[in-house]
Amino acid sequence: MLMLRKMLAQIIHNGRLTVIGPNGGVHHIGSGTPSIAIRIVDPAVIPRLLLNPDLALGEAYMDGALLVVDGDIYGFLDLCFSNLGWGSGQGVRRARAILSRLIRRFAQHNRISVSRANVAHHYDLSDTLYEQFLDADRQYSCAYYNSSGDTLECAQEQKKRHLAAKLLLSSGQRILDIGSGWGGLGLYLARAADVDVTGLTLSTEQHAYSERRAAETGLGNRVRFLLKDYRQEEGRYDRIVSVGMFEHVGVGHYREYFKRVRKLLTDEGVAVIHTIGRTDGPGAANAWINKYIFPGGYIPALSEVLPAIEQAGLYVTDIEILRLHYAETLKAWRHRFMTNREHVAKIYDQRFCRMWEFYLASCEAAFRHGGLINFQIQVSKRLSAVPLTRDYIQDWERLRRVDAADVDAPVQSVAHPAKSGGLAR
Repeated sequence: MLMLRKMLAQIIHNGRLTVIGPNGGVHHIGSGTPSIAIRIVDPAVIPRLLLNPDLALGEAYMDGALLVVDGDIYGFLDLCFSNLGWGSGQGVRRARAILSRLIRRFAQHNRISVSRANVAHHYDLSDTLYEQFLDADRQYSCAYYNSSGDTLECAQEQKKRHLAAKLLLSSGQRILDIGSGWGGLGLYLARAADVDVTGLTLSTEQHAYSERRAAETGLGNRVRFLLKDYRQEEGRYDRIVSVGMFEHVGVGHYREYFKRVRKLLTDEGVAVIHTIGRTDGPGAANAWINKYIFPGGYIPALSEVLPAIEQAGLYVTDIEILRLHYAETLKAWRHRFMTNREHVAKIYDQRFCRMWEFYLASCEAAFRHGGLINFQIQVSKRLSAVPLTRDYIQDWERLRRVDAADVDAPVQSVAHPAKSGGLAR
């Protein structure tokens, strides 16, 4: 317990953490607010926390071997992350991070069969689970908050509209959605601009749900969803969009990914890639997240993505950094999950609920304090494929702004406000 206390004392400087040991001993670390208290029930947790805290902390909470007795799991993790800041820390934690980075290409060798299994691990869970915390359109990625008062539904609608604006849509275009989720973005694009959409997913549950939605909304003739890996697609598309999928590609496959994007784009084509990113440079996947939530996943640094784009022969035409948008999205998901927690417990069990609590809370804390952000990267095969200024994005959004309550209403097609050719664009 003494060694654990010393380790925590190196971390906690702002705020106070009280640790109650297995024998009832009370240890105070730091001072001031916030003030959080935890209790370690199982003494076997202590050496595991010392040797591999990134994995052991989440496992201890899942197993009920570590309890938060004053505050909640988010408050505890927020206290830790706000003191840790960026980077991989010190001592054993730093050594493990270096080792993980050295072997990450092996760990993320996501051939097609492995990618299918990784996707099934997370996305083929019960539909009822995702109903408990996502918005009605099941947008399972960073929302776009124009103001602090935006609801989750409003912010997710704004995200779809923002992406559509960057795609410079016009009637009749062929759109490819790589990692199409439950189909919400593809259906939105088809309604918003009278385009033809093909969505790719590796999740059998998402595929079935998306196909039903397309049929029920009467868009089955213009929107289809395929159970297919992006490496197997051979069509040609005017626009490509990918939201929340690049994190599953694997660092060793970046060049392959962007070469495929280039092959699938028409000569005047434009692609927008929306992904979580890291601000502290290349690293490795978090051990707990990799084991329990997203096997094979990795959050890239911009310095890892841009070389792959360059090597594929694509131009980067726009990059936008979304900073705290995902923290607010995760906060909304976490609150909804906790409100409906008992519904989830009936499907799975209390251990699963604690796992999901830890997942949502740790991710929110990481986006607030741990250097995680989102990138929206626009690429094209030709420099003249997009306008010279970014005004076209706001112009589109002004024309297409609708209330979140009207998300499923048919929208009359309107040509993109910036579609003239040559240097005047």
